[in-house]
Amino acid sequence: MDTNNGSSTTDFILLGFSDRPQLERIISGLVFIFYIVTLVGNTTIILVSYLDAQLHTPMYFFLSNLSFLDLCYATSIVPQMLVNLWGPTRSITYGGCVLQFFFALDLGSAECLLLAVMAYDRYAAVCQPLHYTVIMHPQLCQKMVLTAWLGGLGSALTVCSLTLKLPRCGHPEVDNFFCEMPALIKMACVYSKVIEITVFALGVVFLLAPISLILISYGFITQAVVRIKSEARWRKVLNTCGSHLTVVTLFYGTIIYMYMKPQNSTSQDEGKFLSLFYTIITPTLNPLIYTLRNKDVKSAVKRIMCVEKWSAKS
Repeated sequence: MDTNNGSSTTDFILLGFSDRPQLERIISGLVFIFYIVTLVGNTTIILVSYLDAQLHTPMYFFLSNLSFLDLCYATSIVPQMLVNLWGPTRSITYGGCVLQFFFALDLGSAECLLLAVMAYDRYAAVCQPLHYTVIMHPQLCQKMVLTAWLGGLGSALTVCSLTLKLPRCGHPEVDNFFCEMPALIKMACVYSKVIEITVFALGVVFLLAPISLILISYGFITQAVVRIKSEARWRKVLNTCGSHLTVVTLFYGTIIYMYMKPQNSTSQDEGKFLSLFYTIITPTLNPLIYTLRNKDVKSAVKRIMCVEKWSAKS
């Protein structure tokens, strides 16, 4: 078989659900609505966390970074997806595909680490309340966030460099809505054991290790919650930790199922629906989960709106 990769700089064709045009019309409408909610919800959390002095805490510093990650993650995928779903062609340039693949992997990996950092923050707040401000000092918070961002960057550089070297033998069709690793690997006309081992190793580092740290943190948190006698504090702990745990379950559940399985064991349609869930639905739900369950955020929004109304009147 000729494995010449001479077509490596030609455009790609994103198939999506092109064999089901009626389903695509429904999906495109839902994706547009979810994207608008993602933009509004995550931008609101970032602005409220910045404008309200009472939210200048480690928890909301991490939450702002999570919202920014979700904004960038959705924006790296959704606009091109909508162009292809609504436009006459389904093509994406080679450079556009590489950028989409890189940023999606970079931001997704960074979010895996950031969610673990947020679990440690909740552990410190609940289990070490008297020493919380000493433990989670601003310099440590900044270093932890920087580590998450750089870790995602390293993961993306490693996987992208290996995946894009695979010979495609002239196959231009990506059987997904966007340029994602499993779909790009399936385009290759050769099997690469190196990539499978690398992806599994990175999966341990970016998925299994963080989820293990999260479970350990929540194990200690559960023990501490049982000993809390104040009903008000008990409810506050459940609200903040419950929001984070819900986000963790939604994000890690689909990602682990998608990436830790052998690449040839997931059906094409199943992989597409899973991709839709963690790229479109999860970034939309995150701000809703944190704002609907969190009294601090809702109170901060009310305070900012009252200040704006007062300023307008005066």
